Amino acid sequence: MAMCVGMWILLLALHVQGGDGQMVQMDSSKSGNVGSQVELRCIFINSNPPVKISQVTWQKLLNGTKQNVAIANPALGVSVLPPFKERVSFKQAAVRHRTPSLEDTTIVFSSLQLSDEAAYICEYTTFPAGNRENMVNLTVYARPMTRMTLTTPTIVARAQKRKMTVATCVSANGKPPSEIKWETRLKGEATSQQTRNQNGTVTVRSNYVVIPSRETHKQKLTCIVMYRNERITDSVVLNVQYEPEVKIEGFDGNWYLNRQNVQLTCRADANPPVTIYQWKLLNGSLPSNVEIKNNTLFFKGPVTYDLAGTYVCDATNGIGTRTGIVDVNITEFPNNPPRGDDEIPQEQHNAGAAIGGAVGGVALLGVAAILLFIFLRRRQRTFKGDYSTKKHVFGNGYSKAGGLPAHPPIPKNLQYPDDSDDEKKPAQIGGTGGFEASERDFDTEQEDLKRPYFTVDEGESRDYDERTLAFQYDPEPEIADDMISQTDGSVISKKEWYV
Repeated sequence: MAMCVGMWILLLALHVQGGDGQMVQMDSSKSGNVGSQVELRCIFINSNPPVKISQVTWQKLLNGTKQNVAIANPALGVSVLPPFKERVSFKQAAVRHRTPSLEDTTIVFSSLQLSDEAAYICEYTTFPAGNRENMVNLTVYARPMTRMTLTTPTIVARAQKRKMTVATCVSANGKPPSEIKWETRLKGEATSQQTRNQNGTVTVRSNYVVIPSRETHKQKLTCIVMYRNERITDSVVLNVQYEPEVKIEGFDGNWYLNRQNVQLTCRADANPPVTIYQWKLLNGSLPSNVEIKNNTLFFKGPVTYDLAGTYVCDATNGIGTRTGIVDVNITEFPNNPPRGDDEIPQEQHNAGAAIGGAVGGVALLGVAAILLFIFLRRRQRTFKGDYSTKKHVFGNGYSKAGGLPAHPPIPKNLQYPDDSDDEKKPAQIGGTGGFEASERDFDTEQEDLKRPYFTVDEGESRDYDERTLAFQYDPEPEIADDMISQTDGSVISKKEWYV
């Protein structure tokens, strides 16, 4: 059995390629779309010495039956047979010459048809080698026609919530068949079916099923057709009509006596839009101070207990009527401040920020001025030594660097009697006319340490008499090492320092 198969393959190879080296070169397969153009290549490789080409014949092989397509003969010329005559031609012009060249007999199919799909044989008749042939398989594709439509121009959402087909996507007359997918945010499902046509094409139809509702309105639905390596898309936006969805706004739970400017508004989401709004009060009639404008109730004047009750708004469009309800209760005092009263205009915010900034700036300047005043005050009370000027020293008479000489304690109240010629000595001041120092309750030794320096230039010393200098000390002891005695009796410190 294996030997028989091997012999069959060898005979086929010898038929395609002659034993002397002749060979027919062709592509194994070719393809094209309906209406396009395709070339079927056929080239004869001659031997050396070459053989004579007597004729070239193209044949269509379909279901075991051969049909002549075109013939090229050196003596008779070129002939293309029906039904290919208008659509098939030899590519090389040399084939049609009086003395033709038949080594390349490639043919061109124009306006390709589905019926052109078959196997095609290119056969060379030679002398003295005989016949040589090869074969190519031609596949014809049909790109489908794709369309997407709404099932009905008007999709109505019903209270029964029944499923319905809202859109259909069709891929018609395709070869090979297409695959249809859906892309959407809707929660629906797709159904699909295929129909095989007589010409070998396939029509694919897919329906998208959903429950129409207010949520499906204005939702985008996209059909995706996958054909070979191509992606074809088409989209629609659903237009779903539905009854009004009603709610009443305006009651914030804080309607209290004497509150002003309250109102109720009936809001309705509907397609088509609401055409009629009707207001009523359950178990009663609307208050006398109410004014109705379109979908709003305006309550004139202050709030009273008469406004309490259950308010009903009926909204009607072309699909139906729906109702909104709100219970209004009145309190004596506000539960919370009205929201609008808490809101501060942007201009007031800006003004407050500006005023706060100005006050902060003034306060900062005031603090700086106080600190500067304290600093200058302390400097004014601080002794500033001057070696270039001779001065008498009063007060404790010594700089902080020079140290304090010992001297007897000073009484709190001192005076010099006017009529005494004796050596002036300190005495207690008892009368009202003397120098009063009793209210200055201080310790003398410690106060001397804190007392600021008091100096008078020599030139000014004449303005002061003994009464002016209310104190007189015993002769000072030896001058400290850091003090320098001046010719006029004053002393200054070598190590004066500044606070």
